Amino acid sequence: MSVQFPVLKLKKNEDRRIKAGHLWVFSNEINTKETPFEVFDAGQLVNVCSHNGKSLGIAYINPASLICARMMSRDPKHPPSQSLLVHRIKVALSLRERLFDKPYYRLVFGESDFLPGLVVDRYGDVLVVQLTTAGMEVMKQEVVMALEKVLKPKNILLRNDSSAREREGLPLYQETALGDEIDSVYLEDMGVKYQAPIKTGQKTGWYYDQRMNRQALTGLVKGQRVLDVFSYIGAWGVKAAVEGATEVVCIDASAQALEHVGNNAELNSVADRMSGIKGDAFEAMKGLREEREKFDVVIVDPPAFIKRKKDFKAGREAYRRLNQMAIQLLSKDGILVSGSCSHHLPRKELQGLMLQSARHLDRNMQILIQGYQGPDHPVHPAIPETEYLKAIFARVIPA
Repeated sequence: MSVQFPVLKLKKNEDRRIKAGHLWVFSNEINTKETPFEVFDAGQLVNVCSHNGKSLGIAYINPASLICARMMSRDPKHPPSQSLLVHRIKVALSLRERLFDKPYYRLVFGESDFLPGLVVDRYGDVLVVQLTTAGMEVMKQEVVMALEKVLKPKNILLRNDSSAREREGLPLYQETALGDEIDSVYLEDMGVKYQAPIKTGQKTGWYYDQRMNRQALTGLVKGQRVLDVFSYIGAWGVKAAVEGATEVVCIDASAQALEHVGNNAELNSVADRMSGIKGDAFEAMKGLREEREKFDVVIVDPPAFIKRKKDFKAGREAYRRLNQMAIQLLSKDGILVSGSCSHHLPRKELQGLMLQSARHLDRNMQILIQGYQGPDHPVHPAIPETEYLKAIFARVIPA
């Protein structure tokens, strides 16, 4: 006997996106006269129906969020449950095991793995989990049990301290859900060894999404002097040193992050070619320019300057300024690697900012490589927001 869920009815013609594969239902698409928000609790499962009453599937709801419902199952006979979570995680795992020969990757990428609100990064037998929505928070125990069943990890850390939870009206916290409490993990990324701080570091401690782009440094940095701006714990910088850079300078505002850079450099026997500058990226770059320093390769991989559409103007200017300052530090025939994780900054816009910056300094530019997020961050073709990462490798030469 199937479980009956409360109905969430859409307005007329507001079902087309959902039928096309999208998983999000926005608050302004709901027929609130027939299904008022007040009757629902955050995280509650609902039967999403078109205006004529036809079921579109089962979702969880959060009346307080702009994205008020997220689809979990297209079949009302198979609603969200631990068994459904186990199935989806197994499907996600099969892709990663096909892609990578070692267990270091993003195991679950939210909507793209049909598990909206759930992110899981795998570091061997350690899992770091983010539950970013009210619906996933309600299913917390089921998520942990499903991960235990599929992967049998030694440790599971819940890093539920992201800003996305604030938008859902959820508390921020960390919790060790399985095993002993640990502060850092070992991982391997394209042949390079790292230690990542999973409790105090950014996001889940590491950024697997730039993996393929970092690999593109091979052949570009050997015998070169490299500057890594917004270095965090040295993902780009240590990789550059391992690939034969003669010197790598890392800039980050966090002393702790730079300490990890040093440790990761030691781990790969390249510490003698690496150094760090603690400070604001823009100020540090200004200081290097005043000292007339030049680099053969400059990597700028900043945090998202444009988190929401309203941030676009100020964020665009920050990207422009950053790229211009990076070019000012490049040698005559240098390589600029410019990254952006802002979904709201289109690739063409970033490319245009780079060219504008080069021309402002009377230099020409050649695009060498266009980089994207790694395949363990698959793109859901119906959800543009799942495609967010850009990395552009460009040669900058005198005009």
